[in-house]
Amino acid sequence: MPGADVTFAPVWLGRDEADALLAALIDEIPWEVHRLRMFGRWVDAPRLNAWIGDAGASYRYSGNTFEPRPWTPALAELRDRVQLACGASFNSVLANLYRDGSDRMGWHSDDEPELGPEPVIASVSLGAERAFRFRAKAGGDVLSIELTHGSLLCMGAGAQRLYKHELPARKRVAAPRVNLTFRFIQPADRRHELRSRLW
Repeated sequence: MPGADVTFAPVWLGRDEADALLAALIDEIPWEVHRLRMFGRWVDAPRLNAWIGDAGASYRYSGNTFEPRPWTPALAELRDRVQLACGASFNSVLANLYRDGSDRMGWHSDDEPELGPEPVIASVSLGAERAFRFRAKAGGDVLSIELTHGSLLCMGAGAQRLYKHELPARKRVAAPRVNLTFRFIQPADRRHELRSRLW
């Protein structure tokens, strides 16, 4: 994508490993419904979520501050591998469970101050194949990628600053999908510095 460092590995995990990891994560992650503030009112997110990470890696978005739950064994092991693959450090992960094709994610950028000015975000997909779409903030055509079972998408410099992304509903999909977006939350003193620059 112009101006953005984005790489995609459609078969990052083998089928057997991806199947086993999907089953383990659905069972061991403490899934919950996050309430989000949208257009002046509180609504249930159209998916299940869990915010997991190192102590102190709190994350604020859509009117909420989320304190991290501890790493599960499967997620901790996976984080090490994702860090090597993307050449970045991660101290947290937002886990999303899309129960079927009705669950979705609307257009947005992961550009909160806690993530820094040019965050690297790694996205591991497991389960049902779903379309992931990018749209430049300046306008233009929509780019769509099919996120396959066991794939890894690394979004680096420029991806959040220049583009928005979404995971639209796909009504014919009946199977679940787990998506893991690994992130690095800036230390509290660094967050204060970043906010001071913005304001």
